[in-house]
Amino acid sequence: MFKSKYDVVVVGGGPSGSMAAWEAAKGGASVCMLEKDRDIGYPVRCGEAAGESGLKQFVDIKDSWVAERITGAKLGSPSGKLVDVEFKSETGFILNRRVFDYDLSRYAANAGAEVYTKAYVKNISNANGQVNGVVLDYLGEEKKILAKIVIGADGLTSRVGRWAGMKTQVRMKDMESALQYSVSNIDIEPNKMIMYVGKNHAPGGYLWVFPKGDKFANIGIGISGKYSKHKSAKKFLDEFMEREYPDAAILTTMCGGVPCGKPMRNPVSDGLMLVGDAAHQINPMTGGGIVSGMKAGWIAGQVAAEAIIKENYSVKMLNNYSDAMWKAFGKNYERFYKIKEAVHNLSDEDLDYIAEQVLSIPHNKRTLSSVFKAAVFKKPALIIDVLKVFAGV
Repeated sequence: MFKSKYDVVVVGGGPSGSMAAWEAAKGGASVCMLEKDRDIGYPVRCGEAAGESGLKQFVDIKDSWVAERITGAKLGSPSGKLVDVEFKSETGFILNRRVFDYDLSRYAANAGAEVYTKAYVKNISNANGQVNGVVLDYLGEEKKILAKIVIGADGLTSRVGRWAGMKTQVRMKDMESALQYSVSNIDIEPNKMIMYVGKNHAPGGYLWVFPKGDKFANIGIGISGKYSKHKSAKKFLDEFMEREYPDAAILTTMCGGVPCGKPMRNPVSDGLMLVGDAAHQINPMTGGGIVSGMKAGWIAGQVAAEAIIKENYSVKMLNNYSDAMWKAFGKNYERFYKIKEAVHNLSDEDLDYIAEQVLSIPHNKRTLSSVFKAAVFKKPALIIDVLKVFAGV
């Protein structure tokens, strides 16, 4: 049962929260992780795509986590041209998030973290301007838990961050309206994801088809908030489904917002760190945030454990997390944001031209970098940012 005091309280039981709890517990801190839903990993709120190399930084990958291995992509242009690209050095996964998230929380628990579901955090507490705990409802009872450090892994427009006075809002232009169906009874090539771009498919975003096994897939769309007021994401997706997969059975529906802006540079205050979606740590180009959220949680958990040992919970100490996160992926995500903004300003004619240029490349020589290079030809000001991204600078 709850204790009244812990070294670290983590709010949110997704991948970033579980990684933070796991690392902090491994570092010797007493840790409590609070999840508002009844189950870790449910409901699923994303397309479930992640890269193998990214996951291998933290865990040995279990077969039960992987619904489909992805070895290439088909990129659909506005006019319907499909550019087939093989991944040369990376394998992607479409995960079973229910199983994956649940196992990550078990790793945290096995390291010593206490994990509670149906624990709805409704406020933070503070003393002398420093966050020092949370107030929550647990199974109908209000409780207060004191903590030396609170880690907010509570998702988009983090309430934990907002209560602490941090600016967690996302600009409308950077918020994508997203909708996804899990569908059965479709004919789809295994091991290949399909992504469509263009104003007729998904203005200011893209539409995806992610295979998840025999005749099963996640099919979804994300469109820029500035376009969704004219025609909803659901309307675009339903038209696509009727056109491409009229016999599909829709088994589940998920909708929500995806922040595709720049990550927060310093998602910390005295006694508080934000990780994952709460800190906008999502790749602005793809909307993917599993691996970056895990990386942020991994770093934050280590910094929290070190801060406990040093008895220093100040923003200066916790900025060690901000700096390490920025070096690990934040700076590249800022570059991805610039690339995304430029690519979204390309016309459908420009996108079709890029598709034609890539199609002229022999299939065995096509790579994702060749797609970027074709895009850069239309927006040469991007070349420095693209080169830095691929160089890992």
